[in-house]
Amino acid sequence: MDKKERAKDRREKRRQEISLLRTIPYSDHQRWWTADTVAVVTGANRGIGFEIAHQLALHGLTVILTSRETGVGEEAAKVLQEGGLNVAFHQLDIVEPSSIEAFTDWIQENYGGLDILVNNAGINFNVGSENSIESAEKVIETNYFGTKNMIKVLIPLMRPSASGARIVSVTSRLGRLNGKRNKIDNLTLRAQLEAVDSLSEELIDGAMNMFLGQAKDGTWESGGWPQVFTDYSLSKLAVNAYTRLMARILSDRPEGHKIYINCYCPGWVKTAMTGWAGNISPEDGADTAVWLALLPDLSISGKFFAERREINF
Repeated sequence: MDKKERAKDRREKRRQEISLLRTIPYSDHQRWWTADTVAVVTGANRGIGFEIAHQLALHGLTVILTSRETGVGEEAAKVLQEGGLNVAFHQLDIVEPSSIEAFTDWIQENYGGLDILVNNAGINFNVGSENSIESAEKVIETNYFGTKNMIKVLIPLMRPSASGARIVSVTSRLGRLNGKRNKIDNLTLRAQLEAVDSLSEELIDGAMNMFLGQAKDGTWESGGWPQVFTDYSLSKLAVNAYTRLMARILSDRPEGHKIYINCYCPGWVKTAMTGWAGNISPEDGADTAVWLALLPDLSISGKFFAERREINF
């Protein structure tokens, strides 16, 4: 068995372990949540987001399923409701200010806030590395700036609790700074993004805007950026960096008002977003998000996970 086959075998064994772990119920002393615990899942009308909403609802939480398109979102929520699950729907476009405002007003009025936020809404990369400015702007605006929008507007609505509120963002190994492939060759920028103590929103935004400027004038290929799936990889790199930044900022909150934020890679999941070309089921792809959202006595924050294991950024 060669190295590639051994790695594939390890991944398959881990997926089998995850599937088994998912069948083990939480004990009463582990269940910090109740039927009144509110979890918001963005982009949840299909794929990984739908399955995250499904699994959270199966654990007995109140789940708010959101979708940019009202019709498909309502249908997705109806499917779960017909299964006896406590799921509500509200329209949400994470890059549209009026939609965000309407959603935050609604959740405040109807639920008094939320306890869990799962940032799943996003768009996929284009095959190839042409990085047209139109594609790059859309991918980075949605995957990074949209995710950041939701974290910023919903943190003030996260309800105090002894267990702490939780934020989980769906990201990708393609956004790793130190991955074996697709890493940034601009060593100065990479060092700045690695230094969590000096990391800032302005630095992350600046890196994304620098790339967009180079995509616009056609010079991005010589900018030291990842050369494959560039816009998608950078959008997820920015989410990863923002997760670390927010964990540092939120770490000073007093007991009873803690908010823990982490991100995870679901893997190459077989969904419409991947053209059904993935090798992981939506159930397995959703698992780590649900696990992070429900961990009892959670004290980890600002970390990156895959298959319930921490990986480096």
